[in-house]
Amino acid sequence: MDLQALDKDLQQIILKKNELSILDYSSDNYDDIEEQLHDMEDKLLTNYGDYLEEALYDVHDEFCPDSEVLLPIAYLAKKYIVKGDKYDVDFSQGVYVEMDDYPQKETKLVFIANPTRILLLIDEETREVVWQAGK
Repeated sequence: MDLQALDKDLQQIILKKNELSILDYSSDNYDDIEEQLHDMEDKLLTNYGDYLEEALYDVHDEFCPDSEVLLPIAYLAKKYIVKGDKYDVDFSQGVYVEMDDYPQKETKLVFIANPTRILLLIDEETREVVWQAGK
């Protein structure tokens, strides 16, 4: 598994998602960018889908076994915060999961790049890396 290629592909998707997030549906190039994004996501699933799904099953088994595992692209945020080579998301992003450890929290899982990892968003300030590629 080429983890550097995975991370590079994920970073490209993040940048394309951010590009799409600032456009209106009525924008002349919205459909073209959305199609490019879908092609990139399809490539990600083709090249790394099994690896990412296995990671998601492991995370769900350990942290949120009552929540259904979705396709890896479902765990991509709609918009990312990019500062240089650092990637983050705000608390509105991610897939909701039920966690016994945090029963009163709206916990979420989301893929982040550099390095490729899954973050557990517990609240506005609290987040935890629950999986990292290669570890």
